[in-house]
Amino acid sequence: MATTEPPNGLGHRNHIKAVQSNDADSQTDAQGEELRELQSHIQKVKVKVLEDIQGQLSVLLDKALTESLQPLTQRTAANGKINNSHTSRSHRMEDGKVFLQRVSLLDELFEISHIRTIYHMFIAVLLVFCISTLAVDYIDQGRLVLEFDLLFYAFGKLGTVTWAWGWMFVYTLVVPYNAVTLWGTVYHASGSKLGLSIGFGLVLAAMQACVLGLFPMYVVVHYQLPPASRFIVTLEQIRFLMKSYSFIRETVPVITRSKPREGETQRFPTFSSYLYFLFCPTLIYRESYPRNSHIRWNYVRSTAAMILGCLFYGYFILVRLCVPVFRNEGNKPFSKRTLVLALFNSSLPGIMLLLLGFFAFLHCWLNLFGELLCFGDRMFYKDWWNSTSFANYYRTWNVVVHDWLYYYGYRDFLWLSNGKFRTSAMLSVFIVSAAVHEYAFTMGFGFFYPVMFCLFAVFGVILNFTLNDKRQSPLCNILMWTGLFIGQGVQVCLYCQEWYAQIHCPRTGKSFWELVTPRSWSCNY
Repeated sequence: MATTEPPNGLGHRNHIKAVQSNDADSQTDAQGEELRELQSHIQKVKVKVLEDIQGQLSVLLDKALTESLQPLTQRTAANGKINNSHTSRSHRMEDGKVFLQRVSLLDELFEISHIRTIYHMFIAVLLVFCISTLAVDYIDQGRLVLEFDLLFYAFGKLGTVTWAWGWMFVYTLVVPYNAVTLWGTVYHASGSKLGLSIGFGLVLAAMQACVLGLFPMYVVVHYQLPPASRFIVTLEQIRFLMKSYSFIRETVPVITRSKPREGETQRFPTFSSYLYFLFCPTLIYRESYPRNSHIRWNYVRSTAAMILGCLFYGYFILVRLCVPVFRNEGNKPFSKRTLVLALFNSSLPGIMLLLLGFFAFLHCWLNLFGELLCFGDRMFYKDWWNSTSFANYYRTWNVVVHDWLYYYGYRDFLWLSNGKFRTSAMLSVFIVSAAVHEYAFTMGFGFFYPVMFCLFAVFGVILNFTLNDKRQSPLCNILMWTGLFIGQGVQVCLYCQEWYAQIHCPRTGKSFWELVTPRSWSCNY
């Protein structure tokens, strides 16, 4: 019995060890499986979090950086340690826009493969347009040809556009800058500062009205420029007016507050900073901006290619989806039924043109100039597509123009009224913006049809106050997009209808009412 117990005890212990080893292995396998599932779940959560917060990250960082700058600036101002080179450029939000180093939101979103796939889908649609046009031309004419006659017509007379732009640019470069410096040189030594300022202001306003007001209108009307060339001249006219006003608005208060000491000369903005401002993608003047260290030429080439692609994209949308609907080659009567069908058929090309205009100009064009000039602040727009209110949409759709309207329109109105009449300030900004939009459309198309003004100043104002920032439901985002679809459909439908009515039923007189009455109301082509 004594000789057999040890082996039995040893076998028992070995059996226990084997069972424990199997349990450990199975436990290890289970833990490994759980770990793999956990890693897979973490990866899914990571992708989802990136998709959800990518659009909001830059906004939060901008807000945090801006708030972090405020205490330092306030302390410096309180201690009187702001030197002359920074006197006019306080970083407090109440003193104006703060420029920061940041990239455009779409450049960030394109780093996510899911968003990049949507971009690829739009490229595929462009390829389908090209293939379908080639196929139709081959069936109709028996040959493969891509004719861009409409495109060449729209951008005709570019020589006239070039010299008109040159005159506007030279005037904006020379006259406002020298007028401000001349006024600033004699301001503090003048016995009547108010009279001097009023005199300079009236003379400069008269020159602005003639060169940047009447001259572009004369060029557009006298030389009968085609639509795209008209829009180039008109939009550059508006841009130069806004740029020159921003320079004057930002510089004049600094000069009035900073009287030079005896023996010193008045400090003015450098000419190079003003020249840089005329080309950089912002409408708010600063003596300096955040700058990138170098130019990414691959980015420049790809952005220029995308602008060219958007140009052809818009051409195919007009030729394939709009012209066949409104050309009315069969001379069919244009009934109410036809109008309603045309309106809703225009919703798809309308929203596509809106997205193309946003991507081509607010993203590609502004980023192209920003890259060439090493301009650091690329927040030309925010995530307007996520808006649940039209109030937020108007603020985030075009940040460049919104900043100008906010600081020089809304905020100055409140300053003049001592902080009162906020609703009136907002309405005045809407009216001015709607009037300028309508002016651009009138000059660009060559006829007066206040569709844009009514949509902007009437329905836009109503939606701004009804679908306000308190609305956070996803249903409000659907309503916002529905309003955009309908609004763009109305614009495309009515403007296209009026364009062909102007062709088929030209005006017989030049009376005021005939000029402002849309021809499509009475033309039955």
